[in-house]
Amino acid sequence: MEAMPIAIDRDALQRLMAEEAAQLVEVLPAKEFGEEHLAGAINIPLKELDESAPRELARERPVIVYCNDYQ
Repeated sequence: MEAMPIAIDRDALQRLMAEEAAQLVEVLPAKEFGEEHLAGAINIPLKELDESAPRELARERPVIVYCNDYQ
């Protein structure tokens, strides 16, 4: 069964990272990720997420997906 996406705040993010070894994924294009990203995040561009996630992410750990879109 797949989990439904939910919005979380900064406190929940920090708790998930500390207590549940959550995986923080930024879905920015590689160039933007290289210029600036959250500490501890990995980069899987949004266009590659469906294909890459099963290879790069551990199913048993929570996944936090972040995108900073200025538009």
